[in-house]
Amino acid sequence: MNVTWAATALESGRYSAVERDSNVRELADHFNELRSRGQGYLEVRLPGSEFPRLTLGFQGDRAVIHLFDDAERSFLFVGDGTAAADAVVDVPVMDDLAALSGDFVLTVDRAWALMHNFIDTGVPGELGEWCEL
Repeated sequence: MNVTWAATALESGRYSAVERDSNVRELADHFNELRSRGQGYLEVRLPGSEFPRLTLGFQGDRAVIHLFDDAERSFLFVGDGTAAADAVVDVPVMDDLAALSGDFVLTVDRAWALMHNFIDTGVPGELGEWCEL
């Protein structure tokens, strides 16, 4: 299966909005390299469709997933209890660190598994609970 994605560039450590079409293995290799560096950001969509689009920002073992289901609406995936609800966690969003509530924090492993599920099914709504922004 192929996927369209953009991510933090390995060379510069900065977000590159240039999208790539590749197989899932290439995306996984890129993600794994970012993970070995401790942080990163990526955006994923299925080829031929602008939406839905999932983003995953992570730092250390903590991650946050956004869903953009059209140009006007976005959602955050409800966290898995990795962080206390009243905690503030910084994760990369493009080139900036965004401070987000612990309510929306997942482990990196869980976030990556959800991203894979989205790529396999193309249906983000079935991944779990979302909170509209």
